[in-house]
Amino acid sequence: MTPVRLTRAAARRIALAAQGFGRPRPAAVGMRHVARVIGDVAQFQIDSVNVAVRAHYMPLFARLGPYDTALLDRAAGQAPRRLVEYWSHAACLVDVDLFPALRWRMRANAGREHATLARLRAETPELEQRVLADVTGAGPLTPREIDHAEERSRDHWGWNWSAVKHVLEHHFTAGTVGVASRNAAFERRYDLTERVVPPAVLARGELTAEDAHLAYVRRAARALGVADVKALSTYFYLRTDAVRRAVATLEASGELVPATVAGLPQPFWLWHAARRPRNLAVQALVSPFDTLVFDRPRLEQLFGAEYRIEIYVPEPQRRYGYYVYLFLHGDAVAARVDLKADRAAGVLRVQAAWLEEPAPAAATAAALASELRTMAGWLGLDDVVPAGRGTLAAELAAAL
Repeated sequence: MTPVRLTRAAARRIALAAQGFGRPRPAAVGMRHVARVIGDVAQFQIDSVNVAVRAHYMPLFARLGPYDTALLDRAAGQAPRRLVEYWSHAACLVDVDLFPALRWRMRANAGREHATLARLRAETPELEQRVLADVTGAGPLTPREIDHAEERSRDHWGWNWSAVKHVLEHHFTAGTVGVASRNAAFERRYDLTERVVPPAVLARGELTAEDAHLAYVRRAARALGVADVKALSTYFYLRTDAVRRAVATLEASGELVPATVAGLPQPFWLWHAARRPRNLAVQALVSPFDTLVFDRPRLEQLFGAEYRIEIYVPEPQRRYGYYVYLFLHGDAVAARVDLKADRAAGVLRVQAAWLEEPAPAAATAAALASELRTMAGWLGLDDVVPAGRGTLAAELAAAL
């Protein structure tokens, strides 16, 4: 088959449309809109940093505009769930329709016994069954709600898990228990998997490794629109050799169409049902963990934006800021902003604002100011306060 030839701009628009960008934002967001985005992206990455808003809430705002975050909490935390928490690209809320493919991973994880768990089984052989009995009888529970007296190490701040937490995490990765929800402290509340996953989904059973990879690659291709093997592998963190075999099968069935992207040397594949818009009007702030941008090499190739998260970089060495969002305008990355929700003061602080060449400064600043005000209102903040740092700072301050 002769590959479809795409310009870089066309590939970029296909990628944006596949991710759910470019549609008019609804006047009032309901669960059907949330479900549509879940269908588009398949997963929302979870991150504990809450400097502006937790990462898993931001993708829906980027695509839909202001919405009640209780909709996402309900989709992930109440029956019948549309999302389940598991390891995907990273820790994610994953479309529940992918659960049969997730079970392949769970089956592989069930046979792995880490050193800490082996030690706990040797030292306290009754603990594991008691933890599971507590979850069975009283779940959902956090580890702190299961009583177990122990002296916990303080050697590794942030990772000094209790014995109960180690047991629950093993059974979570093995699929015995699931995450029913998160509490106000963002702690996982564990319950039996059969009480978390909808019965109709459980009834589908498990997939073989081959069929699981086909399911993953289909969803990755649909979510990416156009992609190379590396991007298809990265989306759900799969081995490249298994993805290549799945790609060959899906190409033979006509679900993946060979493509080339001008200026890029590697082969690409186009999802057979991908939209190919001739133009796209996007105005959105995108977090570092959004499915559009978490594959940094793909972002750089298609959008020309080098993007690194700098929260672990000492402040004097940061290039753009602590927690930086990309601003999409039109079909390009037009700016980036370091944002902080100062809830005590009731303002959204723009700690730095940077223009991405060749975006026009005045038009970008005006659109960005509008989006920042929308985001501030969504977060319940009264104003947007810019600082003076960055190549777009002056124009943005004037626009605000």
